Amino acid sequence: MQFQQTSLRGAFVVSLEQHADERGFFARTWCSREFAAHGLPHTLVQSSMSRSERRGTVRGMHVQLPPSREAKLVRCTRGAIYDVIVDMDPDSPTFLQHFGVELSAASYLALYIPPLMLHGFQTLQDESEVHYQMTDFYAPELGFGARWDDPAFGIAWPIRAPITLLPRDGAYKNFDVERYRSELAAARERGVRS
Repeated sequence: MQFQQTSLRGAFVVSLEQHADERGFFARTWCSREFAAHGLPHTLVQSSMSRSERRGTVRGMHVQLPPSREAKLVRCTRGAIYDVIVDMDPDSPTFLQHFGVELSAASYLALYIPPLMLHGFQTLQDESEVHYQMTDFYAPELGFGARWDDPAFGIAWPIRAPITLLPRDGAYKNFDVERYRSELAAARERGVRS
């Protein structure tokens, strides 16, 4: 695997090293030693997938707050998506900046998403499937979300309409950085006490 640093602290685009012959190719998609060598979490505890029937479907934007340390490796295994992350760590030099990349079944690219990054994607093709590997268990009570088109982030999504969206994901209020800082501080405090 090859790790290419993105513009956001700790986030990488991961590409395969293909070993090809007349049958096709073989490639490793996960290696604990290679992730550890890059200083990244290297223990996976959950793996999930999603399937979106229509082009223009948006999933996200979501993040797990502390005490979760959830990092993700996301790969599109069918179709294509535009995958976006937003740095939500106030201590990071890239706080509130975003990064987007096209992931597709044809490119074999993956996106490594460190903890405290909002994540979401938009399907670019019908019948797109996405595979997620996570380093921490999902905890609904630690979830935080923001609207996919919130002007605070300025994300230039490839498809503006028609959009298929879970009503909850379209109903988030405009992002307020001070409210977020307060919610994050409270989450960190709860994590220290537990």
